[in-house]
Amino acid sequence: MRRVTFDGRWLPYLLLFPQLLILLWFFFWPAAQALYQAFTLASPFGGYAEWVGFENFTDMVSQPEYHKAIWVTIVFSAFTTALSLGLGLLFALFADRVLRATDAYRILLIWPYAVAPAIAGALWTFTLDPHSGVVAFALKTVLDWGWNPELSSFDAMVLVVFAAAWKQVAYNFVFFLAGLQSIPRSVIESAAMDGAGPLRRIRDIILPLLSPTTFFLIVLNVVYAFFDTFGIIHVTTEGGPGDATTILVYKVFRDGFIGLDLSASAAQSIILMVVVIALTVFQFRFLERRVHYAG
Repeated sequence: MRRVTFDGRWLPYLLLFPQLLILLWFFFWPAAQALYQAFTLASPFGGYAEWVGFENFTDMVSQPEYHKAIWVTIVFSAFTTALSLGLGLLFALFADRVLRATDAYRILLIWPYAVAPAIAGALWTFTLDPHSGVVAFALKTVLDWGWNPELSSFDAMVLVVFAAAWKQVAYNFVFFLAGLQSIPRSVIESAAMDGAGPLRRIRDIILPLLSPTTFFLIVLNVVYAFFDTFGIIHVTTEGGPGDATTILVYKVFRDGFIGLDLSASAAQSIILMVVVIALTVFQFRFLERRVHYAG
């Protein structure tokens, strides 16, 4: 194997410097500031910061609003992850069987992933607008459902879950389709010759062989629901009505940039980061035991 060498001693560091500078400026420095502000009582206009230790954390966990945000985040993340994974797998199963216009079908399913979260939220807001939305009109006409996410907590949660899941379905579809195409056709054909129907083959063969892909996507979808759905919620409901759709990441924004309580917002961001890390470790430690790797 040929080893890559550099003529200049400082050339590798010079090539790495732009990326390291970006990481330092946009990640490590803001993270260090948030960590410092979480243990201080800082003025939103600058000038002073009083060290208060863990007071911000104790005040935060004692607030009923924070407890509600935790529950809303759990419900929102669970339904968003389940819906996006289920639809991604369903579309991948169809795409794996389509014979005509397969490429066009795949491109149409991948397109939503290129849409920014805020744009996805705007699209669903227009579609489900209680006054002029097409889907809202159909719900009222066909199901006699007085759809109004501006007043109903349930309707608002349905709106943000569908918008967030729609945005993520394309990502899950790509990985599920790749996993399906890696399964040997001989295995599926042998099961069919033994009399196993489509549902039996999916349950006993395809899903176990897709478990590594499914595990990987569960981790990414949970992180997506916790962090990357801020734009969707901000555009669709702004955390309302009331606090019905205020997840943890949106509460960080609301308390910090609207309420100007930077210290409490920083403490919440630290807790949110710890929670996501703990969930990821839990998934890798316990859920991975159910994963079947084909050898």
